[in-house]
Amino acid sequence: MDVGLFRWEPGRGLASVRPDAPRRLLVADSWLVEDGRVRGLDLHERRFAAGCAEVGGTAGGELAAFWAAALARLPRRGAWFPRVELDAADAGPRLQVRVRPAPRRGEVVRVWAAGPADRRRAPRRKGPDLGWLTALRGEAAGVGADEVLLTTGAGLLRETATASLLWWDGAALCVPDPALRVLPGVTAALVRREAEARGIAVRRRRCTLSALAGREVWLVNALHGIRPVVE
Repeated sequence: MDVGLFRWEPGRGLASVRPDAPRRLLVADSWLVEDGRVRGLDLHERRFAAGCAEVGGTAGGELAAFWAAALARLPRRGAWFPRVELDAADAGPRLQVRVRPAPRRGEVVRVWAAGPADRRRAPRRKGPDLGWLTALRGEAAGVGADEVLLTTGAGLLRETATASLLWWDGAALCVPDPALRVLPGVTAALVRREAEARGIAVRRRRCTLSALAGREVWLVNALHGIRPVVE
């Protein structure tokens, strides 16, 4: 069976279990697989491992074995959007992978800029706040938007619920200052790397929404790649 939830059992490997919601998601990471190809897989692995190390969830050797088994479980044909998880269960943290078909992807994106204050508990670690972010995107859909903008209390731009924020200032590509506690986005890192390889200046900026008026703005993530903001 390709689709489903597979839980890591130390010494035995991955076992298929009945899909359920995580008890308390400590760390998560997801990426797009197209006919076995993935962009920046090493960066996803590094981010997931860093999150697991931060919460003290599992030993390095066990995590490496889980990662290899999770990759081996993924189908080699078609479009998929797997998610690896470290979940806090009653018996202790547990590793698992959800093998899921890739959702429909978009070419442009509409952003809700009037959402509530950013209440994430761990903005630099993907996982603990996914429930709240998913609910927030549901609110955005209710007003005709695909994404919701997250800002500091002072109105400085961070990112959106599921994507990194990039914008252009003349010939320079701009990114939010990492000191604003943004998630280290894998796709954003790949875009920055490509820009620098082409000799394009990459600037770290603190910016408010009004300062983006008239500028080209992108949202980027593993599922959709680069999407221009159209509203």
